[in-house]
Amino acid sequence: MTFHAILSELVEKVPGALGAILADWEGEAVDQAGPLDTYELRVVGAHKGVILSNLRRVVSRLEGDCLREIVITTERSQTLVLPVTDDYFLVVFLERLAGLGRAQLEARRCLAGLRAEIA
Repeated sequence: MTFHAILSELVEKVPGALGAILADWEGEAVDQAGPLDTYELRVVGAHKGVILSNLRRVVSRLEGDCLREIVITTERSQTLVLPVTDDYFLVVFLERLAGLGRAQLEARRCLAGLRAEIA
């Protein structure tokens, strides 16, 4: 299954999902899916990559543990950021009132497919 197919399936399974993007450690888009404008989704992915990188360092220093998931909620949206490997991460961009629990479940399921394609 291709990255695009995996990301499309994720977006289809989550009501209120605006897009999903797989990005590399530099925040560069590998692939993406969803109704959100391509450029806007890439910008969201790049910015969330910076947040992930910074939080990974903090968690590692303070707790000696690995960061597994970030949830960012704003007035207009929700965003999930999940490391796929050390070099890749998944960002799922959601409407503000989308079901966060459903999005987390489907994003976690999506990780296995993405990891298999990366390997």
